[in-house]
Amino acid sequence: MNLITDRGHDFGEVASALQKAIRRGDGRLAGYWAVELLESGFGNYLWKRLLTVSAEDCWGILTQEVWSLFEAHQLVAKGRKGKTRIFVAKAVLLLCAAKKSRDADHLTNLVYDAKAIPEAELLADLDAARAEVEPIPDYALDVHTYRGRKRGRTKADFFREEFAALKPREPGLFDKNLTNP
Repeated sequence: MNLITDRGHDFGEVASALQKAIRRGDGRLAGYWAVELLESGFGNYLWKRLLTVSAEDCWGILTQEVWSLFEAHQLVAKGRKGKTRIFVAKAVLLLCAAKKSRDADHLTNLVYDAKAIPEAELLADLDAARAEVEPIPDYALDVHTYRGRKRGRTKADFFREEFAALKPREPGLFDKNLTNP
C-alpha cells in the first residue's frame, strides 16, 4: 500500500526528508515536512518519528522535552483541530537546534548487529582501544593537583582558565568577575 500525503508526496519519502532535515539542522524544511505529515492525518506517526529522532540523532536528554510537547499537543488537541501545530513546530525546532550524535543508533547497530562489523574486527578494535593510555592533559594540572602546584598554578589561574574552557557556555551570574585570558 502506497501512502500519499495531502500535497501528493510519498509518505515514506516525507518521513525520510523530515529526519534528514532535522539531522542537518534545517528547521524550515523539517517544519514543512512535519506539518505535511500532521495535516495529512499522520500525526501519531509524526510524534513517534520525532521521539525516535530525539533518541537516534540528538545528543543529550532531549527526548523528555519532545515527550512533554507531545503530551501538551494531546491536551490542547481535545476539541481544537489545527491548534496543536505549535507543539510540533517547537519539537522540530528543538531537534534541529540540538547537538547531534548518532551514538545511541551506532550502539544498537554496530554492537548488536552481527553483520555490521565482523566480530574479529570488532574485538580487535576493542582490544586496541583498551590498550590506549591517555596522558594526563596539561589543563588538568592545576592548583588542585600536586604537579600543578609545583608548576606554580594558582586559584586565579584555575578560575580564568576553566571559565574560558566552558563550551558551550551559558551566561552566569559571576561572569563579569572573571576576565578571559
